[in-house]
Amino acid sequence: MEAYLDNSATTRCYEEVRDIVVKTMMENYGNPSSMHLKGVEAEKYVKEAAREIARTLKVQEKEIYFTSGGTESDNWALIGTAMANQRKGKHIITTVFEHAAISAPAAWLEDQGFEVTRVPVDSRGNLSMEELAAAIREDTILVSAMYVNNELGAVLPVEEIGALIKEKNPDTLFHADAIQAYGKYRIFPKKMKIDLLSVSSHKIHGPKGAGFLYIGEKVKIHPLILGGGQQKGMRSGTDNVPGIAGMGEAARIIYEHLEENTSRMRKLKEYFRGELEKIDNVEINGPVAGEGAPHILNASFLGVRSEVLLHALEDQGIYVSAGSACSSHKRTGSPSLGAIGLSPERKESAVRFSFSEFTTKEELDYTLETLKSLLPMLRRYARR
Repeated sequence: MEAYLDNSATTRCYEEVRDIVVKTMMENYGNPSSMHLKGVEAEKYVKEAAREIARTLKVQEKEIYFTSGGTESDNWALIGTAMANQRKGKHIITTVFEHAAISAPAAWLEDQGFEVTRVPVDSRGNLSMEELAAAIREDTILVSAMYVNNELGAVLPVEEIGALIKEKNPDTLFHADAIQAYGKYRIFPKKMKIDLLSVSSHKIHGPKGAGFLYIGEKVKIHPLILGGGQQKGMRSGTDNVPGIAGMGEAARIIYEHLEENTSRMRKLKEYFRGELEKIDNVEINGPVAGEGAPHILNASFLGVRSEVLLHALEDQGIYVSAGSACSSHKRTGSPSLGAIGLSPERKESAVRFSFSEFTTKEELDYTLETLKSLLPMLRRYARR
């Protein structure tokens, strides 16, 4: 049996997404910037994807800009807005447990002379709203916060954050990294006072290499990629029609049955959590039972290094993560696990399980039985 429980790293494409990707590669393969019929046919896919995505967010199509994925969207949101608004101020706020796609450009901006404040979280991954409020200043040009933490599944109160920012400083822009939240929650940027929103296609059963950045029409932002002037001069380069078309189709499908699928995922997650807690020397990290995102669960298996357990499970056809897939080859440790104050032992033995609408109870039961079989042996080996 195979159990794929690493859906926060990437998801399996919907069959309808596969079909539209193939069609745009093999039949309607024109360059959407070309003026002939083949180009016009390709452009229709781009426009339809923008319509579908805008509809899910209740925003205008012209506010959707296609990118190569979540990392580009995050970088553009931070660097593009910082450079465009630096005359108003050079102060930026993020949180202590952002994805590297936010923390790395934030560190780069510090090197360029910007000041970055990182707001702490508690042991469950809850943001300190009091410290956020205290951090917002007259010269704060941007606050960037992830909607759902990719390692712990902690959910930040995005609507409350948006309201707080605009109350403290109406000129401060709010960027939400929604890469683990889009397709799991109904997100309405206008209502939530979100000025910029990052999304990645392959987290919602779409193709890799595609994403988008929602940019409110009044937001002042500089482009990062210059060239032929595509996307109103804001993001040059030939549009990735197969990726964009596939992402639009994925967005349409995932939001058609959102509540049904997220409810089912949450039930599976809580069942899995309850069964894990029955196993000796297993500690759940982050949000308490009933809280957090419906699809992410992080647990420490004390006495076994996470990489060892990951590969032991892999040998049995079970696929999990020892952290963010984007950072899994680095030895610097998880900033998310460190941010919530985990001990070195818990950090070194932490494993992330992440679900999708395709996850089954049979997969979880197989994983639980395998863990019960493997852990005593791995712990005996580790003690030698």
